[in-house]
Amino acid sequence: MIAPIQCNVEVKASTARAFELFAQHMGAWWPRGKTPAGRPHAELIIEPRKDGRWFERDADGQETPWGKVLAWEPPRRLVLGWQLDHHFRFDADRLMEVEILFEALPGGGTRVRLEHRDLEQLGSEAETFAGKVRSGWPERLGDFAQYAVTHP
Repeated sequence: MIAPIQCNVEVKASTARAFELFAQHMGAWWPRGKTPAGRPHAELIIEPRKDGRWFERDADGQETPWGKVLAWEPPRRLVLGWQLDHHFRFDADRLMEVEILFEALPGGGTRVRLEHRDLEQLGSEAETFAGKVRSGWPERLGDFAQYAVTHP
């Protein structure tokens, strides 16, 4: 078993605002060209409901699936089903979980905790993939935190 990848960041926003910025503005804070599609995204979409889709769309309208919404519980919890393989290609037979928790901090602000789990589903490629997301998720949460500063 591979330990889940965990990271967190603190933002100066309420839990409701942090949840909104994370889930409904992902395309704005996620760097262009750092997604599974061959072309930079125009939008990254998390449909706001359980069983909603999680995907990107490029400027020509081409969609690339990432997974699905397993839990939509604003403003405290979001669980996404990651259905990308170790090459970051969609694989409907894979389902890892990415859980994001939004916790109010004393004195204001929100701690955003992310856990990417079930990596062992990738078999012999799991360790290599874990190394990628071990560095990738902290970078993406940093991008999110920067966006939250400029979009209070």
